[in-house]
Amino acid sequence: MKTQTHPGWSWLLRLIAAVIMLQTLYFKFSAAPESVYIFSTVGMEPWGRIFVGVLELIASILILIPRTTAYGALIGIGVMTGAVFMHLTRLGIVVQNDSGKLFVMAVIVLITCLVLVYWHRSSISGVKARD
Repeated sequence: MKTQTHPGWSWLLRLIAAVIMLQTLYFKFSAAPESVYIFSTVGMEPWGRIFVGVLELIASILILIPRTTAYGALIGIGVMTGAVFMHLTRLGIVVQNDSGKLFVMAVIVLITCLVLVYWHRSSISGVKARD
């Protein structure tokens, strides 16, 4: 697996994405009122909250393993695209007076995952590297 930039930058982006996703798991898995509100508002409580938490856990683990970074980032892109979409269509950017913090974190994870997939695209099965 070869990245298109300095490996230190890849690790930094991997840590940012994983830490943000992992720190939200407590709220999802403990049925914190904020998470229950969010998933109730979008009509996905409780199954969606738990499912998204499991996906974020899997994505975070895969992102931190060098050989599977691209696969974890692909899962992260899917989950964060859904989160950003729900913020823009149903939740609003500010949720329960959070000043847009959850929205910004979702955008940060989405961007880091997009960059990681691009940098690590040669490790994805079926993607042929250009010469």
